[in-house]
Amino acid sequence: MNGILGDIVDFIQEPSVLVGIIVLVGLLLQKKAFEDVVKATLKAMVGFVVISASADVISASLAPFGEMFQYGFNINGVIPNNEAVVALAIKDYGQATALIMAFGMLANILIARFTKFKNIFLTGHVTLYMACMVAVILSVSGMTGVQLVFTGALALGIIMVLSPAMCQPFMKDVTKNDSVALGHFSSVGYACAGLIGRAVGKNSKSTEEMNVPKSLSFLRDSVVSISITMLILYIVVAIAAGAEYVETNLSGGQNFIVFSMMQALKFAAGFILIQNGVRLVLNEIVPAFRGIATKLVPNSRPALDCPIVFPYAPNAVLVGFISSFIGGIVSMFALGAMGLTIVIPGVVPHFFCGATAGVFGNATGGRRGAILGAFFNGILISFLPVGLLPVLGNLGVANSTFSDVDFAVVGIVLGKLQQFFGGNGVTIALVGIVALMVIYSMISGKKKAETAAE
Repeated sequence: MNGILGDIVDFIQEPSVLVGIIVLVGLLLQKKAFEDVVKATLKAMVGFVVISASADVISASLAPFGEMFQYGFNINGVIPNNEAVVALAIKDYGQATALIMAFGMLANILIARFTKFKNIFLTGHVTLYMACMVAVILSVSGMTGVQLVFTGALALGIIMVLSPAMCQPFMKDVTKNDSVALGHFSSVGYACAGLIGRAVGKNSKSTEEMNVPKSLSFLRDSVVSISITMLILYIVVAIAAGAEYVETNLSGGQNFIVFSMMQALKFAAGFILIQNGVRLVLNEIVPAFRGIATKLVPNSRPALDCPIVFPYAPNAVLVGFISSFIGGIVSMFALGAMGLTIVIPGVVPHFFCGATAGVFGNATGGRRGAILGAFFNGILISFLPVGLLPVLGNLGVANSTFSDVDFAVVGIVLGKLQQFFGGNGVTIALVGIVALMVIYSMISGKKKAETAAE
């Protein structure tokens, strides 16, 4: 049984496979020619592999940055990292995680089919992480068996539909269309960044409009500007950590300045790869998804991983990362002053979530929106994990926790519901939420039809 479940998890958590299946089914439903189906399916899968590989390149280049930062500034505490905490949890909660993930994806499709929330969540790895967290929280409270799987899958399905819906008004501002949604579990932070942009961004120019002297016009190239900024950041942090530490523990004897420069340039290379992968995926999945929308889930849209928005505002990506990281540093000192658990800024979540928040803030409020929206995101992913730790059972005493905003929000809400209403209360509440979504969609659809008839 565990072997079969393991195979299922390996299969459905791989984004390239999921996207390939979606494109294949979509084009077959449209009765496209065999050669078109093969070409589009492979190109979409390759595109997602490029995105995934480039994300790995960026994550690998950011890892030594985080270590140098901790050592150079002598800071200890909890480091939010989804991969690390899931690796710990999967040993004891692997079977529940697999079942919740599989049935949660089915719940996503059914909810999208019978409500107006038409988002199909396609980011497999974060779906696995959320399934794992839900499994941990429900299990720690004593829920077992069929109820655990049913309740967990229902919770996951609801989150997979509502998380992209929360961001969609702002995604329209980013992409200038309504064909793609955002499938990444930090939607509360992104939506807040969009709202902050609208509140503060009047007359603020976009981050993509850089007024620079002609002699500095090369800075308009996002690759150049990202490379220069990251080179400065890496070298400063490397100097703070010291040559001996870097060359002994990180670089394998390579000069610490050269090592830092190469990590910065690898980061820039990963960013270029992400842009190319996004173009490949969007060019194939959006047309193919029309088949899914027409036949299976009418008017549905694919919800894709956060790098999908990076090409729309490359400068906002950099601004968002830096602003979010600064928000994390400020929060770290504030948590220490308040006597709470210190959350050390995780460079990877601050990059991916902060960059996306920067793009959202820029889309609604220009530079001010990008800076302040991403800064607030940095505060959220620093303070909220502190509230999540108590509901994670034994994992709560580990030196890591889930990093993105939606994990903390969902975890805290589920934990509090169980605390006050018990396991049966959580199950009933989730069934009630789905029922309300269906009723709301029916009423909304009826009003829309009446308006059209007039």
